[in-house]
Amino acid sequence: MKVLEVRSLRKVFPGERSIIALEDVSFEVGKDEFLCIVGPSGCGKSTLLRMVAGIESANGGEILFLGKPISGPNEKITMIFQHFGLLPWKTALENVRLPLEVHGIPNEEARKIAIDYLGKVGLGDFLDTYPHDLSGGMKQRVGIARALAMRPEILLMDEPFSSLDELTASTLRREVLRIWADSNLPTDTFLMVSHNVSEAVFMADRVLIMSPRPGKVVEVVKVDIPRPRTEHARDPKFFDTVEYIIRVIEKACGGKLPGCEINDGIG
Repeated sequence: MKVLEVRSLRKVFPGERSIIALEDVSFEVGKDEFLCIVGPSGCGKSTLLRMVAGIESANGGEILFLGKPISGPNEKITMIFQHFGLLPWKTALENVRLPLEVHGIPNEEARKIAIDYLGKVGLGDFLDTYPHDLSGGMKQRVGIARALAMRPEILLMDEPFSSLDELTASTLRREVLRIWADSNLPTDTFLMVSHNVSEAVFMADRVLIMSPRPGKVVEVVKVDIPRPRTEHARDPKFFDTVEYIIRVIEKACGGKLPGCEINDGIG
């Protein structure tokens, strides 16, 4: 079943010298699928994610959610950002409750939902803690709980682990995969942007590779590696998949050119 369809998408940022960020981008995401997007810096990955979230508009093409065009934010599509985006004057519980209440959920019900999802991400003992007293990993857990509490059908993640230390990031990757695989939760389609190819191969069913700006889809690679996987390339098939994706990106860049750096996540 197709949950998301991107058709011939084009995005231009106007100015004295207009910048074509995306050109003729097309792909599909199925129900229960985990898709990662990788590519060189500046290729429009984050712009694409914001367009799927309905907070950036297209200059051409369309994005369909369950067969209907996306024309603005949709409560069934939520997004986790790289830099947490928590309100510092609100507790963890209040940060998760806020979007629920904005969408008209009664206060007591919003509180129960927020407590439930904070528990699911291991923060049941930190409900009344303010962001300045939380570690980076804990802040991102609050962000994950806040997004999931809306019970979306699609969860978007824009480099959610890049600002964390590797041990914390590794723990959260596994936590996100556990949430994705939980049949009791309504959110089962994940779309994630990453600069880390190893991370993408570890997490994704398929990896979508983009070209330098203007961003185009170069190739979509199926990750045919059984789960659970290792992040450290002990499996030759894992290492080969990471290396293949890096070679595709380098070829799209015309070789190892400045601005086309990509993190293999190994060593």
